[in-house]
Amino acid sequence: MIAEDIRNALQQLSPHRLEVIDESESHRGHAGFREGGQSHFRIRIASAEFDGLSRIERHRLIHRTLGDIVPRIHALAIEIGC
Repeated sequence: MIAEDIRNALQQLSPHRLEVIDESESHRGHAGFREGGQSHFRIRIASAEFDGLSRIERHRLIHRTLGDIVPRIHALAIEIGC
């Protein structure tokens, strides 16, 4: 499951808060939707690893951390907290 792969990969950032939400069902009928979900995700994460980084640097860090998972999904929303 892609959601579990995302969770496992993001553990590298030692998050003190992490939610991986599969929002695929709310995109039924839109581009990229796949039956069974696992196409549209929202990540809510907080980690000291983001301290001192700009918003763009934080997003780049997440994308680097996810690596080859990113091409397997259609949409990724990222919410980074403190």
